[in-house]
Amino acid sequence: MMRSMFAGISGLRAHQTLMDVVGNNIANVNTAGFKSSVVTFQEALTEILRSPSGSSDTRGGMNPLQLGLGTRVATIEGTFSQGASQVTGRNTDLAIQGDGFFIVEDGNERFYTRAGAFSFDEAGTLVAPGGRAVMGWMADDAGNLDPNAPIAPIQLPLAQVIDPQLTTSVEVGGNLSADAAVGDQHVTTITVFDSLGNPQELTLTFEKTADNTWSLAGDIGGTAVTLSSSTVTFDAAGQLTSSGTVNVSGVTPPGADPLAFDLDFQAGSALVQYGGAASAEAYIQDGSAMGFLRNFAIGSDGSIVGQFSNGWTKVLARLATATFNNPQGLVRSGESNFAASVNSGEALIGEPGTGNRGLLTSGVLEMSNVDLAQEFTNMIIAQRGFQANSRIITASDEILADLVNMKR
Repeated sequence: MMRSMFAGISGLRAHQTLMDVVGNNIANVNTAGFKSSVVTFQEALTEILRSPSGSSDTRGGMNPLQLGLGTRVATIEGTFSQGASQVTGRNTDLAIQGDGFFIVEDGNERFYTRAGAFSFDEAGTLVAPGGRAVMGWMADDAGNLDPNAPIAPIQLPLAQVIDPQLTTSVEVGGNLSADAAVGDQHVTTITVFDSLGNPQELTLTFEKTADNTWSLAGDIGGTAVTLSSSTVTFDAAGQLTSSGTVNVSGVTPPGADPLAFDLDFQAGSALVQYGGAASAEAYIQDGSAMGFLRNFAIGSDGSIVGQFSNGWTKVLARLATATFNNPQGLVRSGESNFAASVNSGEALIGEPGTGNRGLLTSGVLEMSNVDLAQEFTNMIIAQRGFQANSRIITASDEILADLVNMKR
């Protein structure tokens, strides 16, 4: 009789645990990156009242006579299915589409999380809400990084600048009108940059001197430049027959290196001579002024690309993600973080989108994967299971009371 009471008590404890897990899941229904838990029960110890026996010549075999002693919680495991995505518009909010975890570090402790609500602190370090640094690889001054190197906290150099680029090439293209009269001129200008990043105004003047023949002159800020060739010629089909490259030199801005670059008449929109309106222009050059970091964007591969005031972009860093052979073996550490354990396996760290690691989406957070319909069903199951087990204790108590009252 007492065994039924203890079995009922074990049922109460198990269903109370189920209710605790359901309550925690529902409490975190709106927690970014939260992964719900599932409870499974198993039979507790079984008392063997009679052992099994085999058959003989005189009697048949007998099955064992066993009496269960209640239930207990077998596992409380996390479910790592993908949660719904919520658009936030903050470019430091990140969601992993697929498998993997972000890696965050606090001193020498390393944790893993699906909650990508990150931000930059006053030192430019990318951090999780609890202040743990987000890990990845930093790029060098040229924008190169090594994903095989050890990971480190991602810290954007907020005061970073891009060095100015000296102009080395100017592309000139378009049409010099074949209908122009001898002596007609066509002028085009473009801004080039010296070694200090200062802009210099280059003016090119084409003057028709004969059929299919033009002279070329130029100046920078009113100072005439030296050209390796000052004649531009075309054939009867309007195609360039003179040199496709003209070197420009002869001007030294104050405090800077001498300017020396090429005029390229054949790259991209080549210089031609057809009838109709003139459209020749210097349309592109490869120099730039010094650039300040103004903004950044995070790509699907985890690359943080800086956008600079001079229009240039450069890779500054790349986030790392990790996968595990057994994510159910991770240990919950609070703040939506997990820690590796002996049963989760070692973290397999790499770039997002490589191996079985998912890609990143910027401006989006992964929400909780809690299924409210399932949790309400589990709540009913836990409630009814608790009630049924309490009835076992009540009935056992009444039978014991009848037994005690038999002496009266």
